[in-house]
Amino acid sequence: MPKLLKEFEPGHGFTKEDWDEVSDNPEWTAEDFKNANSFAEVFPDLHAALQADIAKRGPAKTKEAISIRLDIDLVQKLRASGPGWQSRVNEALREWIDKPAA
Repeated sequence: MPKLLKEFEPGHGFTKEDWDEVSDNPEWTAEDFKNANSFAEVFPDLHAALQADIAKRGPAKTKEAISIRLDIDLVQKLRASGPGWQSRVNEALREWIDKPAA
């Protein structure tokens, strides 16, 4: 859980002006939480749309994290190819493993 800031500290993604703009918001009490409404109650249409989108996507595809030892220069080249390199390696391995034997 992130540290709660009581005083402005730079480097957290907001400016001193941002901090001053919202610093008068009091911390919630147990009573505030008890009386709060859920997201679904406050935004029923948006909640329904999000639920429909989740249902439309279907179950998440699963992957397994493994450990494999590769040559350092190979890993450096793969990483240097940019974001998505692990997915590209996954696809290359799939093509190789599914390729019919000659």
